Amino acid sequence: MTQVRKRIRQQADSESSVANGGELASELARGVNPEVSATPIAPGSKNVAAKDVKDSSRDDVRRSAPSVIRKRNSNSQTTPKKLLQADHAATLDQSFAQSTDRTFSPSIPMSQNLVTASPRTNFSAAQPSTQFISNGKPGTLKIIPLGGLHEIGKNTCIFEYEDEIMMLDAGLAFPTDGMHGIQIVLPDMTYLRDNREKIKGMIVTHGHEDHIGGIAFHLKQVDIPVIYGPRLAMALLSDKLEEAGVSDRTEIRTVGPREFVRVGTKFLVEFIRNTHSMADSFSVAIHTPLGVVIHTGDFKFDHTPVDGEYFDLQRLAEYGEKGVLCLISDSTNAEIPGFTPSEKSVYPNLERAFAKAPGRLLVTTFASSVHRVNMILDIAHKQGRVVSVLGRSMLNTIAHARNLGYVKCPDDLFVPIHELQNYPDHKVVILTTGSQGEPLSALTRISKGEHRQIKIRNGDTVVLSANPIPGNTIAVVNTIDRLMMLGANVVYGRDKGIHVSGHGSQEDHKLMISLTRPKFFMPVHGEHRMLVKHAEIAQSLGIPADNMVIIENGDVVELTQDSIKIGDRVPSGIELVDASRSGVVSDRALRERQQLANEGLVTVAASIYSTGQLACDPQVHMSGVVSSIDPSKLTGAIGATLKNFLSNRFERFVTNPARRSDDDIDWGGLKVELEREFQRLLRRDFVGTPQVVVLVQPIAAPISVRRDRPAPAAPTGNTAVAAATDSIAPESPAAPSGRRRRRTAASVAS
Repeated sequence: MTQVRKRIRQQADSESSVANGGELASELARGVNPEVSATPIAPGSKNVAAKDVKDSSRDDVRRSAPSVIRKRNSNSQTTPKKLLQADHAATLDQSFAQSTDRTFSPSIPMSQNLVTASPRTNFSAAQPSTQFISNGKPGTLKIIPLGGLHEIGKNTCIFEYEDEIMMLDAGLAFPTDGMHGIQIVLPDMTYLRDNREKIKGMIVTHGHEDHIGGIAFHLKQVDIPVIYGPRLAMALLSDKLEEAGVSDRTEIRTVGPREFVRVGTKFLVEFIRNTHSMADSFSVAIHTPLGVVIHTGDFKFDHTPVDGEYFDLQRLAEYGEKGVLCLISDSTNAEIPGFTPSEKSVYPNLERAFAKAPGRLLVTTFASSVHRVNMILDIAHKQGRVVSVLGRSMLNTIAHARNLGYVKCPDDLFVPIHELQNYPDHKVVILTTGSQGEPLSALTRISKGEHRQIKIRNGDTVVLSANPIPGNTIAVVNTIDRLMMLGANVVYGRDKGIHVSGHGSQEDHKLMISLTRPKFFMPVHGEHRMLVKHAEIAQSLGIPADNMVIIENGDVVELTQDSIKIGDRVPSGIELVDASRSGVVSDRALRERQQLANEGLVTVAASIYSTGQLACDPQVHMSGVVSSIDPSKLTGAIGATLKNFLSNRFERFVTNPARRSDDDIDWGGLKVELEREFQRLLRRDFVGTPQVVVLVQPIAAPISVRRDRPAPAAPTGNTAVAAATDSIAPESPAAPSGRRRRRTAASVAS
C-alpha cells in the first residue's frame, strides 16, 4: 500500500508541472485542436471526424521514469489546492483541458478492419459545466440496475437524466438446473422497451459474456444508436451482432484509455484503464449535470499485469481530488480479505502442472480470460507442445486477441484436432471450453464420452484453470468425477494455485474508495451478502450509512447533489432464451417443462361428436409417470370423468345450438377445461401432478343423432327434401366418417 501511495504521489507531483489549461481551453473554445491540426472545428460539435486525440498518461503509471509532458505555458500552473477551491464547473473545465493536452500512442496497433474507431469529441473549456443543464437548475439522476444485483451475471445498468437514457453493459447469465432447455438468462427489458425513444447509446466496460452477452438479443427489441467500448470487447460483440443479424441496428465505436465520448447531451464519459481477468478492461467516469459518477466495472488492482497495461491509479486519484459524487463499485469478492493476487502468480504453477503431465494435456479456462490463455499458449510453446483448440467461443476469442496483439504466439503452434494423431501424447495440449460444466461445452461432452474426436484415456492430464462460479459447482464436480472415472488425472482446486480471481478483494475495495473519495456509494455486481460486506467496508472508511444504498434489480436510485435514495421500482426479473433463439420462453412454458421433468406426462385423446357424445372410448398414454395404480384403472377413471363432463357441461361451449357445426363449438375452450378437470382428478385420486395434454378430434354428428334435433321452421325446396330424408333415415350403429357424411348430405339435398 505504501508503494502504491508513493507512486501516486510521484505521479501527482509530475502532473502539477502541467501548464494551466487556460491557453489550451481558449484554443478549444475557438474551435481549434492544437494537438491535431489547425483546422477550425465548429463549437459545440459532438463527434468531430478528426484524428483521435488520445491520452498517453497511462504510460506515466507504466514506466518507472516519469514521462515528459509538454508545457504549453510554463508561467501558468494549477495546484491541487487551487483545484479543490474551484467549483465543480471549473474543475471539469480544467480536467478536460489537461486531459486533452497529451497524445496517447497505443502499444498495440489499432485494427481498422473490425470496428470503427471512436472520433474524439472536442470540448471548449467553457462548455462542460453548462452544456448539460437546460432548465437552469440540476435535476435528478436515476440509476436503474436491471441485472447484476443479488446474483452473479447479467450485469445491466441504466442511467437516466430527464428525457435521455444511457445504458452501461448488457450481459447474460447461465441457467440453473431447474431451467430445462434454457441456454441464456437475460434481464427483463420491459422498462427499456417502454422508453425506447429515450435511449441515446451504450457504453461497455469489457468483453465478458456477463457484460456484453445480451446486447444482440436486446437489439431485436430496441434500437441503440451507438455502442462505445474497448477494442477487444467490440470485436467480440461485432461477431455476435453479425450472427444474430442485427449489426445494422447500431454503430460500434472503439475507445482507448482516457478518451471521452458523448452519449446524448446529458452524459460525457471518460474511459479509465483498469485491470481485470480480461484484457482491455475499463472503469468509467460519467460526467453528468450533477457531478461525476464513477463506475468501476469489474476490477482488481494488478500491479504486475500480464499485458503491461497498468491500472490508471493516477486518473482515479485526480477525480478523487476534484470530487466524485457517487462511486458504483464491483462487490464480487467483498467477503475475501487481503488483495487479490496478480494474474502472473498463476504462471509458475501452470508451468509446473504442464511439466508433470506424462501424456496429453487438456486445459480448460474461461474463453474470455485472454491473459490466462496467453500464458497457457506461452508455456506450451516453451515446452515444445502443439495446441489444438476446442470450442467456438475459445476459437473466436483467440483469433481476435491475436489480431489485436493481446495474444502473441507463432502460427505453427496450432494444429487442427484431426492432426493430433501425428504427434506423441507428451507433445499435445488441447485447450477447450467447459470450465463451468456447461452441458454443451467440449469438456463436458468429453467427460460423457460423447465427443466425436476426443476420448479420454489413461495417462491424460486435465487442468481446470478456473473456479466454479456460484450455481455451477455441482456441474463442475460431476465433470471432474466423470473424467477421473475415465482414467484422467485431474488438476483442480484453490490449493493448486492455477487460478486467481479477476475481482478485487477487501483491500482492493479499500484502495478504490480511498482513491476516489466519493460522497455517495452504491455496491453492485454481487450477491446480497457481498453487497452488505462492501457497504460495511465503505462505512469503515468514513462514508456515512445515510450516503449509501443497498438495492435490488429494478430499484430506481434517485441521485441529487445532496442526497441518494431509493425511489420507485421498474419491472425486473428474467427473460429466458432456449436453443431456438427465436423468442423469449414464457413463464408458463418453463413451468410446463419443470412439471414434465418432475412428474411426467399424461396424454388423453378423445373423439367427440358435435352433439357432445363420445364416438369411442378415450385413449390414455402415460410418459414418465411413476405410480402403483393399475393403468387400466386410471384409464377407466379418466373415461368416466370425460363422459360426466360432456353430459353436464358440454352445452357451455356451443355457440350456435341451432346448427351445431364444428365451427359453432369452442373446441379450444373445451380442451383447456378438460385438462384442468383431469389434473384435479389425478391430484385428488392418484397423488400426482403430471402434465396433462388433451387431444380432441371433433366429429360431425351422425344422422341418427341429428334426427332428434329441433327442425327449423317452414323448410322449403331442397331444404325440405333434405329434412324429410333425414327424418326417415334408419339408425346406424356405427358412425360413418365425416367425409362420407358430407357427400351423402350433399347428394340428398340435390
